[in-house]
Amino acid sequence: MPRAAWLAQELLTTFETELDELSLKPGTGGVFVVRVNDEVIWDRREQGFPEPTAVKRLVRDRVAPERSLGHSDGPAD
Repeated sequence: MPRAAWLAQELLTTFETELDELSLKPGTGGVFVVRVNDEVIWDRREQGFPEPTAVKRLVRDRVAPERSLGHSDGPAD
């Protein structure tokens, strides 16, 4: 839960004007799924726990594709 909360804070800080809502839903067994609207963009069961830059890129690509992420915009993971 601490890593998920930290990543949520990172997303809120990075996309404060683009995101209408961000929620954390408790689960068991290491569940970690990131959705933008209804689209699953990351699922830990299939992809493992992500690097923050990977999730930021995926969120950016859907909510603000024209935005640069600066140093985080390097090659995809």
